[in-house]
Amino acid sequence: MTYFKTAIIDIGSNTIRLVLYTYDPLRGLKEVENIKSVTRLRNYLQVDNVMSEEGVQELEEVLLFFRDILNDYHIVDLRAIATAAIRQAQNSSEIIEHMWKNTGIKIELLSGEQEAYFGYFAVAHTLKTPSAITIDIGGGSTELTYFKDKELQCSHSFPFGSVSLKQQFIQGDTMTNEAGEKIYEFAKSNFETLLWLKGAQLPVIGIGGSARNMAKLDQRKKDYPISGIHQYEMTKEDFTIISNEVTSLTFEELKQLDGLSSDRADIIAPVIIVFQALMDVVGSETFQFSRKGLREGLVIDRILKDNPTAFNKYNVFERSTKFLAAEFDKPLEKTAHFVQLTEMAYFEVCKIGAFSYNAEDLHMLKQAARLFHIGEYIEVDAASQHTFYLLSNRSIDGISHGQRVRLALIASYKNKDDFSRYSEPFMEWFSKDEFKKMRDIGALLKFVYALDASKRNIVESIAMEQSGDNVKLKIYTKGNAMAEMYQANRQKKHLNRIFKGEVSIHFIEKEG
Repeated sequence: MTYFKTAIIDIGSNTIRLVLYTYDPLRGLKEVENIKSVTRLRNYLQVDNVMSEEGVQELEEVLLFFRDILNDYHIVDLRAIATAAIRQAQNSSEIIEHMWKNTGIKIELLSGEQEAYFGYFAVAHTLKTPSAITIDIGGGSTELTYFKDKELQCSHSFPFGSVSLKQQFIQGDTMTNEAGEKIYEFAKSNFETLLWLKGAQLPVIGIGGSARNMAKLDQRKKDYPISGIHQYEMTKEDFTIISNEVTSLTFEELKQLDGLSSDRADIIAPVIIVFQALMDVVGSETFQFSRKGLREGLVIDRILKDNPTAFNKYNVFERSTKFLAAEFDKPLEKTAHFVQLTEMAYFEVCKIGAFSYNAEDLHMLKQAARLFHIGEYIEVDAASQHTFYLLSNRSIDGISHGQRVRLALIASYKNKDDFSRYSEPFMEWFSKDEFKKMRDIGALLKFVYALDASKRNIVESIAMEQSGDNVKLKIYTKGNAMAEMYQANRQKKHLNRIFKGEVSIHFIEKEG
């Protein structure tokens, strides 16, 4: 599949969104625009579950607005999907026909099972977690899935969500303690009907806007040093603290709370109660967050139908670094030789005992080599600073936030002082030994980068020999390595920090 633009219109019970995406095989999938309208369609369902004329007109106005945007962006590839509000409406067929006639937009009505599946599909292809329970609380329904080793095992859709729970249990805009207890018991009793949930003792992964708000609230409370909520993780204790804070506030106080979208101020409390009920039933100690959900699942599924190798849920991190490197003008063909040299050097350092071989360390090192000093794309003289900021604050699929900082520290390595400066906000994240390992691995990477100075693949192999504390480094080349020789001697100090003794460098040009 070549480059293309596509759009998803997601007609939910609380909001209607238009999200525009681009995709190309080199740089991957990108969200380029996200426009929402808070329509609360669920509120237009009458006692007989017929959507009122007012609700139909509200939907039509939003779709006409979105159609104008699609025309301005010249996007013809569109998938418009509707979930609980339209699914639960007795006049859903009439609504869909009306929208096709009046807006030219064909709406696809998803079942609860389909909605759950595509949420799982996005999580499996963008998070590293191998097994988990997912929950996506919309305005009118709640979707749950259980996946094991990235394979879907069970799924279910409940016909209640944030807006319907508010309608059923809360008078006004502020949830009372009594209402909160009723919501908890209601959600818990529903969840307990699913035997695959009870005592699963797996992480719970939250999808959707309300889950995102929970993550943002926790990050605000902790003065979190990096951005992004994708694969952010909270403990049950963290969750309880945020829950107690939020459920104690009035509606007016919630509207002023940093990290909480004002349009969710009246529905965040019941959502948190539902999350807590699920964690209790599952027996989970960990709550994770996914920024990718239903819409991304639909787009990824579409791409995979045309190109079955475009995404692989079992090597999410590698795919993500591949796309990221290409975005900053370091495609695989440019970095392959450097990555190969880095792997050689790592094995040689392990062979003489300076490092203890660790498969995870090597994996992280190879990905860091792909992304080493990508900040050069912005400014060569400040490559290290830009690299650290980009990698530590960029959402990278397939790794936790701690691993993201680890990647950033290694791939941005310039010298010991800059490493210490970048590390300062994260002193509680890693142990002293972990910082030393990252610094040494970064120093090795910085030195190996010198062996590819001319970008001509001159260096073919590396060998290390140890005599006492001293190390003899033999570098075999297939041509004139003047540039590599100069840079290697300049950067030798980084190797000296890894080894106790002196490092001597010997370039050996192969004959023929």
